[in-house]
Amino acid sequence: MKERIKSLVPYLLIIVVIVFIKIFIVTPIKVNGESMEPTLHPKDIMILNKSAYYFSDPKRFDIVVISMPNEYLIKRVIGLPGENIKYIDNTLYVDGEKIEEPISGLETDDFDIEELGATEVPFDSYLVLGDNRDNSLDSRELGFISKDQILGKATFIILPFSRFGGIS
Repeated sequence: MKERIKSLVPYLLIIVVIVFIKIFIVTPIKVNGESMEPTLHPKDIMILNKSAYYFSDPKRFDIVVISMPNEYLIKRVIGLPGENIKYIDNTLYVDGEKIEEPISGLETDDFDIEELGATEVPFDSYLVLGDNRDNSLDSRELGFISKDQILGKATFIILPFSRFGGIS
């Protein structure tokens, strides 16, 4: 009996390590909906890096997974704590300075952070938008997203194989 238990220890250890990795480090996540097109497509499966923000904060243009009461949302970080965000004529302005977005051709209706009742993104919160601005439930409707709601950074598409690779 002792030998049998001893032979199971490596398998139990592997299971514990896999569960630890999935809970605290990385896990697969599936894209639902079209709010991140053209960057992400419905049914893409990505790797969510849960450890990305253990020792640092989200950066502008990171693609993050957000925990909402009944679902997970995948969005792009646009506004950081303390910043004033505006879109005028499809152009992003941060604290009055024009900022080039990493994706060209995005159509964004004029937007001012004051529409959310604030002059700047609150401490420990973020303004997030989908890349498909005409078809995205994001901060324009949901308001600011707290850092506690951000589960991690989406970094890599694993399926379908035709789209395999890093995202930006």
